[in-house]
Amino acid sequence: MRIGVVGTKGGWSSELLADTVGRATGHRLLIEMDKVRLDLPSGRCMYEGTDLSTLDALIIKKIGAWYSPDLLDRLEMLRLLNERGLPMFSSPLRVLRVLDRLSCTITLQSGDIPMPPTTITEDVDHAVAAVRDYGRAVFKPLYSTKARGMTIMQDGPDLRDRVAAYKADNSILYIQKTIELEGGKDLGVVFLGGKYLTTYARCRTNGSWNTTTVNGGKYAPFEPPAEVIAMAEKAQALFGLDFTCVDVALTDAGPFVFEVSAFGGFRGILETSGLDAAQLLLDHVQDCLGTGGCGTAPTIMEPAA
Repeated sequence: MRIGVVGTKGGWSSELLADTVGRATGHRLLIEMDKVRLDLPSGRCMYEGTDLSTLDALIIKKIGAWYSPDLLDRLEMLRLLNERGLPMFSSPLRVLRVLDRLSCTITLQSGDIPMPPTTITEDVDHAVAAVRDYGRAVFKPLYSTKARGMTIMQDGPDLRDRVAAYKADNSILYIQKTIELEGGKDLGVVFLGGKYLTTYARCRTNGSWNTTTVNGGKYAPFEPPAEVIAMAEKAQALFGLDFTCVDVALTDAGPFVFEVSAFGGFRGILETSGLDAAQLLLDHVQDCLGTGGCGTAPTIMEPAA
């Protein structure tokens, strides 16, 4: 069985998954999308001499080293192969719905998932008003991971200038009220094939406003209450991803969901529970390929006549 891994060379999770697939199948192929050629209408998709359309399946671990709108176009290239019958985990169309922070948020809100108060605007004055309403807010790029590009703002004489400067690089302003994390940690609640797998905590260690490992956060084991798992399960079910992590904050006002990850990481799972997420994901993929039960492009409902 020839299963390719879409990821980034040198990326810890991408290399681990490619190694795991290679050991199990005898065929190791780690694919970087910026080096792929898609020919239309033939559908031949070449990477280092391999036509990806001839593989048995693709696992999408990472679509690029940095989050940007360019990743949407890379997913569209893969979507053609998926819709022509190449199984993918997760389906590009499902990843498209979660990769953009705003698209993810609207889906979560439409699904009645609790989230921190959030404002979306292109207007600087509306953004200033939101910061003043919230007291303290975090501005988030629509495409980012591990808090990259995020900025904390609060009221002050230079607030409007700071917002205007931020808008110069971000045409749509995504503004979220900062919330006090219970115990200075948030959670990664992990699902495989739509079923709960495990949870780990990300803990602040150095006074940073966020818990990401890039800013000094550390992983720790955590056993969440049943209601947190149920909330996260409902959130991830809105997207139908094969492997994902739901970012959850525990607060005095109850649990909130920050986002549902497009891909989910392996390191926190391994360090806190000892589970080999790469092997578990491969087992899931092979089971699906054996039964023909997943990995296909989701059906798009046509509007009523």
